[in-house]
Amino acid sequence: MNLDTPPPPADTAEPLPKVGPRYIWLMVLAQFGVFLAFITPVAISLSIRLSQLAPGHEESLGYITGAGAAVSVLSGPLIGVLSDRTRTRLGRRTPYMIGGTLLGLVSLIVMALAPGVLLLGAGWVLAQLGWGSALGALMNSQADRLPEEQRGKVAGLCGFATLIAPVIGVVAAGTLAGDNLLLFMVPGVVGAVLVTLFAWLVREKDSRGLTVEPLTARSLASKYVVNPRKYPDFSWNWLGRFAFYFGLTLNTTFTAFFFASRLGATVEEVAGTLATVSGIGVLATAGGALGGGFLSDRLRSRRVFVLSSGCIYGVGTVVMATSSSVPLLFTGSLICSAGLGMFSAVDQALALDVLPERETSAGRFMGIFGFATSVPQALAPLVAPLFLAVGAGATGEKNYTLLYLVAAAFTVAGGVIVLRVKSVR
Repeated sequence: MNLDTPPPPADTAEPLPKVGPRYIWLMVLAQFGVFLAFITPVAISLSIRLSQLAPGHEESLGYITGAGAAVSVLSGPLIGVLSDRTRTRLGRRTPYMIGGTLLGLVSLIVMALAPGVLLLGAGWVLAQLGWGSALGALMNSQADRLPEEQRGKVAGLCGFATLIAPVIGVVAAGTLAGDNLLLFMVPGVVGAVLVTLFAWLVREKDSRGLTVEPLTARSLASKYVVNPRKYPDFSWNWLGRFAFYFGLTLNTTFTAFFFASRLGATVEEVAGTLATVSGIGVLATAGGALGGGFLSDRLRSRRVFVLSSGCIYGVGTVVMATSSSVPLLFTGSLICSAGLGMFSAVDQALALDVLPERETSAGRFMGIFGFATSVPQALAPLVAPLFLAVGAGATGEKNYTLLYLVAAAFTVAGGVIVLRVKSVR
């Protein structure tokens, strides 16, 4: 495939005007806040709570995160379709930022105080609904307002912010692990404040005069699917993201247990090690996200960066899979951070480049694009125990090596699949 020949433009809609620094930085901070509140539980807090409630049953973490992601699969496009049609003085997206944030705070309290695994899982489902709605509204705002020449830059900045948010969350967890309520609520309150700042200071146009088509049960069901023949580039990008995030989720869901197994320690004992690894990974993440995002704008090329990021992440995962010492685990984690940073920025910009029906159905298609993240988050944790059980001996030791090698294969495949996109370089 010739990556140098400029293809026809993907979006024939009226060009959007550039947004100012205020919009960009408030968006970056808001996404940082959502991820600080939302991803910190996946990174460490849920593992700590599960080890307290059901010691020795780490497979339950996969079921909890999988159930939450399954719920988000159903809610994502629905919320997107509803926001496209929402008519309020605050606009179409802002009500979902505010409502989602409030529900997200409630979910964190539920998880912090849960007396058993079932209620812990219910709290995570609420977190997916609440924080997922707030994040979806922020992404829909980008689809509404960002012109092509700013998408890589903003995606890079937001990608960096959303990737360092869990790092800071893990570092905070190392100091708050003794108090479950603070462990969950400190990141949540910070996230709520930052989302509220965006909703307050970035005003949407009044949408009460918006004309929309009637929504029936049949038409709503049709909003959950996309014809790949009609929108091939959107579909290929969706599939590539699905593969990458399937591998990513296989890697990250069991990180705390993986480190504990390789280092011969408990989950609580490796919290400090994970904090150090995550802290060092900030530089690699910044290089991948900012470098990839800015360069893809400047060079007007997305696909080669997405391919490179998938391969880089795969290499890092293989290094982790074959290592049992802290230096090699650190090295593999750093390589993964660089690959993830680049992928998160450039693939997000590519998604906005190929987004169909931007003016009328941006929320719907962003919701469907979210499937490429939420479906792997639902499936991978459910499938992971099968790989972990392969070759397990009488001691019940998990096969993390196989799990991580499979994860690497999927991330590389994600980068290769995106080469099928035709309308964007």
